[in-house]
Amino acid sequence: MTFSKSFILEKLIEVEKYETELENFLEFSDAEILNDSGKMHIAERLLQLIVDIMIDANQHLIKELKLEAAEDFQSTFYILGRSGVLSSDFAARIAPVVGLRNRVVHGYETLNKELFIKSLRENRKDFKHYVKALHEYLEKI
Repeated sequence: MTFSKSFILEKLIEVEKYETELENFLEFSDAEILNDSGKMHIAERLLQLIVDIMIDANQHLIKELKLEAAEDFQSTFYILGRSGVLSSDFAARIAPVVGLRNRVVHGYETLNKELFIKSLRENRKDFKHYVKALHEYLEKI
């Protein structure tokens, strides 16, 4: 696989699409989401989709820019932070979203649903920031 700006741009469009869905979805109150298992599953799935797409983009950038190998999905954000693709502060702030995604997908822990929704609301802006940061990086190269 060779470095492809179009691949990254397609991934960013996907993140934007799901982030818009998430934004519209979060018009429901916490109580409406927490008291409806279907709505809760939608919130979980939207998070999973967004994070999975970001990880795909990160891995592509790491491989094609010949950066250090990632030990795990979370470290892909840190690597991009150290290499200047993302700011190191932002990379450190967004990287833990992978752990949240893992708890949702794999059930490693009992998910605190109230905390999950609160975190999703508070950190949703990071998805937009990620898209903006990658667009800015792509413009430079």
